Amino acid sequence: MNRATLIKSLLRLAAGLPLWLNHALGAALGWLLWRLPNDARRVAGRNLDLAFADWSAADRAALLHRNLIETGKLFLELGPLWLWPGARVLALVRGPVAGEEALAGAVRARSGAILLTPHLGAWEMAGLYYSSRHPLTILYRPSRLGLDALSIQGRGRLGGQVVATDARGVRSLLMALRQGEVLGILPDQDPGEEGGVFAPFFGIAASTMTLVSRLALKTGAPVFLTWAERLPRGRGYTLHLCELPEVTGAATLEDSVAALNRGVEAAVRSLPDQYLWAYKRFKTRPSGLPKLY
Repeated sequence: MNRATLIKSLLRLAAGLPLWLNHALGAALGWLLWRLPNDARRVAGRNLDLAFADWSAADRAALLHRNLIETGKLFLELGPLWLWPGARVLALVRGPVAGEEALAGAVRARSGAILLTPHLGAWEMAGLYYSSRHPLTILYRPSRLGLDALSIQGRGRLGGQVVATDARGVRSLLMALRQGEVLGILPDQDPGEEGGVFAPFFGIAASTMTLVSRLALKTGAPVFLTWAERLPRGRGYTLHLCELPEVTGAATLEDSVAALNRGVEAAVRSLPDQYLWAYKRFKTRPSGLPKLY
């Protein structure tokens, strides 16, 4: 059995559990990530050392422990989020989403909107929620785990259109935006040396995509940031939404990208336990600077 088949089997098993039990087992998986040597612990620990250098070592270690617990939940909850019936998934959202009226207003005005879902909380939950309520085109980077078919089906089953991160996909994004629709983009992936510009993120120069800023500056579309906070004991999710006017209103591309990173950082600081610190966000470095991992 290859790795992709094993992961799919685990997620299907996870989908057979109530969310409270799914998250309890995910927490146990996260505890193993904390106790055993592994890349997730190493990378997350390194990122926390970089991002919270002013914290004590004990405080960073405590955050690492909590974060790996949440990372375990993040993995197993993909089962229900991708495989449960849509109505059952949407029932996990607790309370109204403050600020959603501004997003809905942009859709009604046919101005379009750009919706950023960083690797914070349950971003798959956020995508499903908004795709059930607004015309949403989702930018997708192919998975290295062989989960493309499962994740595309899971993300698109409530109305979202999933497009790849290639020239054709970017054209689809621009067309959707000009038609007054909403774009869903993960803004905190490292685009490499060619695909981005460097902007501060937790005080560190981070290669950051320019696509969001180019689209916003070209069309004037408002930019929103959203994340789904995972509630304790499997009680569901609370969605947060805020607008980032400085991304669209910036004078230069570089200023817009910097504003994007400031918005993501502020959201992460509000919920640091649930950020994907195990991702190598600072992998690409400015010329001449040493590698961080």
